[in-house]
Amino acid sequence: MIFCPWYPLAQAAEHTPAHPGMFQIRVRTGLVSYPKGRSAMVHYGRGDDVAAEVRGFAAAHPGRDWLCRHAPQVGDEAIAEAGSDEALRAAVEHKFEQLYTRFRQRFGTPPRPPED
Repeated sequence: MIFCPWYPLAQAAEHTPAHPGMFQIRVRTGLVSYPKGRSAMVHYGRGDDVAAEVRGFAAAHPGRDWLCRHAPQVGDEAIAEAGSDEALRAAVEHKFEQLYTRFRQRFGTPPRPPED
């Protein structure tokens, strides 16, 4: 899955589409320590309305100087290709699980916000 360029989490409502898809959140600077290494990633998410999911995540983490990006090809064209909303949701879920599993295998734990 190809993601768009990063944008500030605080501006996510302006960038994130209201359709099924997935998104990533990363720290702007530095890295988070995980059992098997370090990564800038702190969250992977998906949902039937990516904009609502990102707004909810941002509201749960106010004031964080994090970056967000989403997979822009998941939208009306992808719905047409998938043939139905249900097929699109299944495709998004499959891609999300692949990404999430790779992260857990590589870093030894799911992505998580840094401890302050």
